[in-house]
Amino acid sequence: MNHFAKFYRKSRKERLSLLTEKDFISEKTKELFENNTLLDEAVANSLIENQLTQFPLPMGVALNFIVDGKEVVVPMVVEEPSVIAACSNGAKFMNPAGFTTTIQERGLIGQLIIEGLTDLPAAKKIIDQHQSELIAQAALSHPSIVKRGGGVTTVESRIVNNELGQPEFLTIHLIVDVKDAMGANIVNTILEGCRPLVEKWLGGSCLMSILSNYNDHSLVTATCAVKTEQLGTANMDGQVLAERIVAATRYAHLDPYRAATHNKGIMNGIDSVLIATGNDARAVAAGAHAYASRHGHYASMSNWQLDEDGHLIGELTLPMPVGTVGGAISVLPMAKANQELLKCQSATDLARVVVAVGLAQNFSALKALVSDGIQKGHMNLHAKSLAIHVGATADEIDHLADLLRQEPTMNSTIASDLLNQLRSQKS
Repeated sequence: MNHFAKFYRKSRKERLSLLTEKDFISEKTKELFENNTLLDEAVANSLIENQLTQFPLPMGVALNFIVDGKEVVVPMVVEEPSVIAACSNGAKFMNPAGFTTTIQERGLIGQLIIEGLTDLPAAKKIIDQHQSELIAQAALSHPSIVKRGGGVTTVESRIVNNELGQPEFLTIHLIVDVKDAMGANIVNTILEGCRPLVEKWLGGSCLMSILSNYNDHSLVTATCAVKTEQLGTANMDGQVLAERIVAATRYAHLDPYRAATHNKGIMNGIDSVLIATGNDARAVAAGAHAYASRHGHYASMSNWQLDEDGHLIGELTLPMPVGTVGGAISVLPMAKANQELLKCQSATDLARVVVAVGLAQNFSALKALVSDGIQKGHMNLHAKSLAIHVGATADEIDHLADLLRQEPTMNSTIASDLLNQLRSQKS
């Protein structure tokens, strides 16, 4: 196994040659990896360890979005064919009013977790009484964020019990305004700067100091309204369909098995925008799912209700600590270009759009599920992917996809047979 020693010190070409020599990849794959380099080599190497190549995904745009009175074209990076189509279709139902959003605060949470304390209530009292000193130390630890108008705004402390219900840890939360940055490095730097002072005051040991991804101080709410008469289909009255959407959401609050898929649909849209803008989709997803469990069980992220005026009202509230500067955002050219496309002037502008996208995605999924079923639209859009999967190229793709849509069932065997028929007709 020592043939991979100091692998990170090798050049990209040396890594690929070694993997080929040791028969981990073929010459054909090596060639693919070598040539697939849209990003500058230095940028790609700086983003990850042991870089071999780059992994392209298609980017498209979701349309029909009006967010707080402003028309928005939303870039999305995703490999699933139905996501952008469903998102655009869902947003169309909310027009002309579109989506209304609210943000009460934007703060990231840093945790100092203290163990080995004999009197936790007394320790908590010390922190509560010395909040101003802790905020001052935080400012010294990261003066540049203070100069930009940010920094620690609030200090919170709480006692955390162990498995037996006994007090064991004192956890101190520093709520940090990171302005337009994603902010993880800012928060962690502040925590490291405050740690010695807290240990000196309390006498205990800091088990760890780290950002929390459960950012319930960065909540964003998006709401929308759909007239029930707009929802009618050939097979279902609009009022009935709206009632079924409400019932489906209520069920997702009751059953975590359904809630997981319900919420995955919301995150389909959210993750796609986060990736397109260079944000950390994994961090946002962790916080969103934690927030969906805030009442002691995992439940629906969204809410849909009928009001007295015959409107279907949707609401989605999620932690959305996104950024528009720093980290990968500042070095990925496509992330910068997509910010231009979105015309977002700040991180809060972006957060509003992202949550609106999640709500539109949720509406489209529920509407399909409680009426014609999800597969009809999904498989219609999946036809092109299936055509490519069986080897169709150029103009064959659209032709084969059209033929597949006429079939009662759609699978790779049928696609292969149809492709062979197409090619035999040409010859």
